[in-house]
Amino acid sequence: MAVPLIQQLRVGAYIMKQRLKGNDRYPLVLMLEPLFRCNLACPGCGKIDYPEDILNRRLSVEECIEAAEESGAPVVSIPGGEPLIHKEMPQIVEELVKRKRFVYLCTNALLLAKKIDEYKPSKYLTFSIHLDGLEEEHDRAVDQKGVFKRAVKAIEMARDRGFRVNVNCTLFNNAKPDEVAEYLDFARDLGVEGVTISPGYAYERAPDQEHFLSRRGTKELFREVFRRGKGRKWRFSQSSLFLDFLAGNQSYECTPWSNPTRNVFGWQRPCYLLNEGYTPTFKALMEETEWESYGTGHYEKCANCMVHCGYEGTAVADTVAHPLKALKVALNGVTTEGEMAPEIDLSKQRPAEYTFEEFVAEAQKQPVQQKPGSSSEAAE
Repeated sequence: MAVPLIQQLRVGAYIMKQRLKGNDRYPLVLMLEPLFRCNLACPGCGKIDYPEDILNRRLSVEECIEAAEESGAPVVSIPGGEPLIHKEMPQIVEELVKRKRFVYLCTNALLLAKKIDEYKPSKYLTFSIHLDGLEEEHDRAVDQKGVFKRAVKAIEMARDRGFRVNVNCTLFNNAKPDEVAEYLDFARDLGVEGVTISPGYAYERAPDQEHFLSRRGTKELFREVFRRGKGRKWRFSQSSLFLDFLAGNQSYECTPWSNPTRNVFGWQRPCYLLNEGYTPTFKALMEETEWESYGTGHYEKCANCMVHCGYEGTAVADTVAHPLKALKVALNGVTTEGEMAPEIDLSKQRPAEYTFEEFVAEAQKQPVQQKPGSSSEAAE
């Protein structure tokens, strides 16, 4: 696992503190989404399908810091949209680093060469760069040629300047195990700290609905990939038990509260992947959300989900509770043979509700207070 020791210790201490307080639900990673606009239009993305007036909205520096303080999560992941479009992003990162939050700034890297001088290397800051496979696969995933080469060049530049860098990769049902293994070799040789890897979530609004993985398909794919990984020293920015879960060896329930999302509408209910309403405060999100109504086995939209922002928190909590089990997987590798852990029963899940159009129409009625310096900036 490529997570730095200081981060492991801080997160572990945070979890133990929550347990001593008797808290069963607590955040580990704040998903801070300060804008939806992006300079790419990936076919598998469900985050950019909003009208122009909503795409133009931004969270201010003050709103971002307030969200971090309100949640108290030790890790802040900043996805989007494309965060580097946000003109106040350097100030947002600087303020979070001052507060010793571990910041993962997620970017497609198209603007990184232009923006990198606005950031300072820190043990608390990681550029998490989107790289969905090798050149042909990545450029197809983002629907634009040349993006892979620009991303790799940006990774090398950031790495050479002393920044922590990892790459994040989403796999779909057209992924080939040999090609995924080749990609993981490439990432290792590129010198990044690690890879954050996850199956794609079937966003209902994504243009491409044909290539999302089923849970069984996810498990079979990752077993095939990990079979090829013996002795190849791949580095992942994830817990060993989450990787074990992807290969079908753990029966985990989703813990959506471990990765709460704050975006331009408020606190998104119930998670980063599902948009089923908002609350004005983190406290309201935690106390008023009907958590038992969501997750695999409870809700049709969650049926095939095995994504890290739903299950990594579960795996990390299990790691703290059972460190020897986690150590065994870390030392011996993920199990790729034998029976898989029992699957969650889907027979009692409630049917999906489709409320996106209704929600967007209501959101457009709300007044927007544009913050100074938060206008959009196009990629070059």
